[in-house]
Amino acid sequence: MLRITIAQLNLTVGDIEGNVARMVAAARQAASEQADLVVFSELALCGYYPGDMLDESAFQQRVADGLAALQQASAELPHLHWVVGAPTPAQGPGKRLHNSLLVLRGSEVRLRYAKQLLPTYNIFDERRHFEPGPDVAKVLRIGNAQVGLLICEDGWNDSGADYATNPFDRMRDAAPDLVVSINASPSHIAKREQRHQIFGDAARRNGLPILYVNQIGGHDQVVYDGASFAVEPEAGVTFEAQRFVEDVRTLQFDNGRFLTAEGQAPQPVPAEGLPTMEFYRQQIVLGLSDYARRCGFKQVVVGSSGGIDSALTLALAAQALGPENVVGVTMPSRFSSSGSVDDSVALCRNLGVRLHTHPIAELVAGYAQQFEASFGQALQGLPLENLQARIRGTILMEYSNAFGHLLLTTGNKSEISVGYCTLYGDTNGGLGLIGDLYKTEVFALSRHVNEHAGRELIPQAIIDKEPSAELAPNQRDVDSLPPYPVLDEILKQLIEGDRLGPSEYAASWSFAQQLEQSDEGKALVQRVRRMVARNEYKRRQAPPIVRVRARAFGSGRQMPIAARYV
Repeated sequence: MLRITIAQLNLTVGDIEGNVARMVAAARQAASEQADLVVFSELALCGYYPGDMLDESAFQQRVADGLAALQQASAELPHLHWVVGAPTPAQGPGKRLHNSLLVLRGSEVRLRYAKQLLPTYNIFDERRHFEPGPDVAKVLRIGNAQVGLLICEDGWNDSGADYATNPFDRMRDAAPDLVVSINASPSHIAKREQRHQIFGDAARRNGLPILYVNQIGGHDQVVYDGASFAVEPEAGVTFEAQRFVEDVRTLQFDNGRFLTAEGQAPQPVPAEGLPTMEFYRQQIVLGLSDYARRCGFKQVVVGSSGGIDSALTLALAAQALGPENVVGVTMPSRFSSSGSVDDSVALCRNLGVRLHTHPIAELVAGYAQQFEASFGQALQGLPLENLQARIRGTILMEYSNAFGHLLLTTGNKSEISVGYCTLYGDTNGGLGLIGDLYKTEVFALSRHVNEHAGRELIPQAIIDKEPSAELAPNQRDVDSLPPYPVLDEILKQLIEGDRLGPSEYAASWSFAQQLEQSDEGKALVQRVRRMVARNEYKRRQAPPIVRVRARAFGSGRQMPIAARYV
């Protein structure tokens, strides 16, 4: 029988000393629970993913010092094995580092394993910094069990579809009693179920129980949900740690089965995870809270237009940071409806958020007057509309600078996709909460926020209101864009395609096929395709967004600006 502690921790990239302290605390808890083994996540020592910090000699020295500190701490717990993820020097030609797994015991390194499969797709670029490890299996006897060890991507290729090498082949030949896999697996919709499917299939095909340990926390635009799990060849997933929170949990492994620390069968693991809207809510809330904390912000400011996007942003920010740490600013112009201001007041009252009013009509008039005086032409049409957005963006940045608040941008994925936003205006900010949600999802999540709270946080008047930028008389989004239910389905095909979940992909593909049956439908798809292509320059300059889907704007979708798309 083997006792294993899963250390699912929220670690910070680059905070070597802080990470060491959290890891040591978890190891002491493991020792107090008579564990034989404590398992940390991939690159736990430095946090995942440090990017080009890995190239800096000072960073490498801090990593070496951190590893020495862990070895010293392990000497104080001589009966406990520590499975630690860290970058380590590589020998020979190629990159200078390995993405490594080390097993420490009593200050000694008992085993080293270098990750073999280095992902270079979507948000990943590990081959930029690391040299692949050799095609060998690493197994270590701990107590009376043979434990095989893998790192993240090494376990994702058992089907052989993505790499020529399958580390499970060597692992199966080594015949361990169980496999421990350390991971930094980002979260997006349906990712939990994908992990269960891939590692459940691998456990069955290879006849190997697998313990999968993941990290949690928000890192820039990426969020890790934890949800570490254990899977057995016949029974499937038999244990799952909590999602979106730290979880240090001790299990028993006995005769091929995972049991609780008390030796009981774990609670059954549901096949389905969180409902989609609740998943979005929790992912975004954790993403913002960690982003603000790691960047040194305690408070945020949001431009409150009285529309659905800013309303949802304010509501999520209040949940992440507490309403006392959220400020709204309404900035009415001569085109703003009285309802927009009233709705902002009602929203912030419901949320318990402070609301300031900063009218912009006189500022816009002053700009327009001076523009005509300087250039001999009246300011009108699109330049006048964009001016209003840019004045609002400037006011919000003034507030951010003056009071030290993080400015949250409020654009959704539909608008960002087609460029229905003003560069240096409503794109201003340090982070976007809803930039990976399509407009139809913004409405759905707003309704869910109210349902989750059990009361009307976002006023129904805002949810029912027809979308409008209110930058011109009687302006409606539908005057410039296809209706959002139509636009969103087209965008899903153009941007995400088969990265959508099976049911969502089927619905979106079916809708796209119907459009292709008519000349009008084909022309609409081409129009949207051109809008997406020609607005890449705006997305390149926009703030990072909290990622909730498999393909989000940012590092997960890298497209050229100066290119011919259609």
